[in-house]
Amino acid sequence: MRTTVKMPRVADTVDEVVIVEWLIEVGTSVVVGDVLMRVETDKALVEVPCPVAGTLTAQLVAVDDEVVTGTPIAQLET
Repeated sequence: MRTTVKMPRVADTVDEVVIVEWLIEVGTSVVVGDVLMRVETDKALVEVPCPVAGTLTAQLVAVDDEVVTGTPIAQLET
């Protein structure tokens, strides 16, 4: 089953982040809690964990993209 992962809210007052680095490549298997990417807020560098287990099939955003909470960021086959 294909699952779309959306950008979670990384802080109470932050709704927009910049993608700094993908840590998981397409085709890699992940478990719940594995760090998918690092994002930057106006104050901190934050790791975004994977909410489901599966295999990453697509990265829907790129490094340096500005992303708001709720935006689809990845697809996994679960």
